[in-house]
Amino acid sequence: MTNNRTAKQPKPDWIKIKLTTGDNYQEIKGMMRSKTLHTVCEEARCPNIYECWANRTATFMILGDICTRACRFCAVNTGLPTELDLQEPERVAEAAENMKLKHCVVTSVARDDLKDGGARIFAETVAAIRKRLPLCSVEVLIPDFLGERDSLEIVMNSKPDILNHNIETVERMSDRVRARAKYRRSLELLGRAKEIKPEIPTKSSIMLGVGEEWDEILQAMDDLRAVDCDILTLGQYLQPSPKHLNVEKFYTPEEFALLKEEGLKRGFSHVESGPLVRSSYHAHEQVKSATAAREERSVSL
Repeated sequence: MTNNRTAKQPKPDWIKIKLTTGDNYQEIKGMMRSKTLHTVCEEARCPNIYECWANRTATFMILGDICTRACRFCAVNTGLPTELDLQEPERVAEAAENMKLKHCVVTSVARDDLKDGGARIFAETVAAIRKRLPLCSVEVLIPDFLGERDSLEIVMNSKPDILNHNIETVERMSDRVRARAKYRRSLELLGRAKEIKPEIPTKSSIMLGVGEEWDEILQAMDDLRAVDCDILTLGQYLQPSPKHLNVEKFYTPEEFALLKEEGLKRGFSHVESGPLVRSSYHAHEQVKSATAAREERSVSL
């Protein structure tokens, strides 16, 4: 029994996942197990795991695998975390070095049980990666830290190459889709990030198909540009289990293409838009686009 009245829709033909479980995939999976690391690729059941792991890219999920929130779209386990692993930043950096990463994405579960929300571990992870891989760009995908500016400053002062925080959905749907997180608080976080470190590109993501209207998607784009968000990703919501929100609509590839045009018209330096796009998909390309756009704007001023 599902948690809303809409009948479950069959997946359309364009929602296809390419299964590639070759040597690179198996090697990365083994490495994660041996270092007791978690990836959002697995925990959130990302549809791109086979492609990304085959290409030797992964998004590390720090601060454990138990989230203190229970968002209605997310497959990550929820509950009360039992410990904080202070050695995790070094293990993540070692894995990134072994994988020879050129761009590393670090995200986390929400840790509302911690005073700083885990900000210090984020900063230490960035520093550890930079020490081992000085040429590797580092992207952090952070929770909202319940709006605490001090926690955000800790992360921003570690100077990640991209600061990523997802609004996830349009304003009207936010309370239904997310747990504890607030739409306006997320926008404030992205705006504050630019106040603290204007030179660091910011990024956010919207998943489609949870009941939003087209005009609301465009308004969410405008809201993100109002806080100078540089990068936008748009993807199709896929129900991870029967207890999660049903899919209200499957957007076509043509609709995603139109939304990409709308985002670029609004001034985003990079828009990744497609049915299977997730926040970290093709992340290595996004940092290049954002940096080039900022350099171009600086020259024109």
